[in-house]
Amino acid sequence: MRERVEKTLEKIRMALQAHGGDVELVGIEGNVVKVRLTGSCVGCPFSTMTLKNGVERILKEEIPEIERVEAE
Repeated sequence: MRERVEKTLEKIRMALQAHGGDVELVGIEGNVVKVRLTGSCVGCPFSTMTLKNGVERILKEEIPEIERVEAE
């Protein structure tokens, strides 16, 4: 699953990097993916929305067995 998550994060990463942010995979525990938002995403008031409505939504669309995505 790790390879599939990394591949999907590459697609998401381009959009985040266009705004000065980034996302990195911290780990996978069962069906829970743990990520870290970096760059301009740190401290951004919209980072929770980015995580849930962007990163989590896309990962769950691409990899249906993912239950949730958490920020580290």
